Amino acid sequence: MTLSLSNIKGNYKAKSRKRVGRGNASGHGTYSTRGLKGQKSRSGVSGLKRLGMRKQLLAVPKKRGFRSYQTKNEVVDFDAITKAFADGALINPKTLLKAGLIQHHDGVKILARGELKRKNLSFKNVSVSKVAEEKIKASGSTLVSK
Repeated sequence: MTLSLSNIKGNYKAKSRKRVGRGNASGHGTYSTRGLKGQKSRSGVSGLKRLGMRKQLLAVPKKRGFRSYQTKNEVVDFDAITKAFADGALINPKTLLKAGLIQHHDGVKILARGELKRKNLSFKNVSVSKVAEEKIKASGSTLVSK
């Protein structure tokens, strides 16, 4: 038999974990290895208090607030579209990403900041503000809903 990674065995035996609170016959029943009364025998007491780490934990400044993992719509305005695209172009998350106007194409919203100077653009798979929708229709461009 040749020696390879698939047939190497360690020279140790994994020690099984101590199962406490499973009846007196197990040897760790009644007080479950916590001893009798006192703070350390009670449930819900942090072990960090006993280890002297509480002072260190309180010294570290905590980061406040909440940060959602859900991605938000990226915003693109008319000025950026006018600079990046020619007349008659298709505007969707893929083309906006290629033009460097967005970082990811999970969600894109077009806002009406600036003027839409391009004609016959077609917007597809993007959400649009109400004012932007009016300006798009006024410029002769088409808006294809998702």
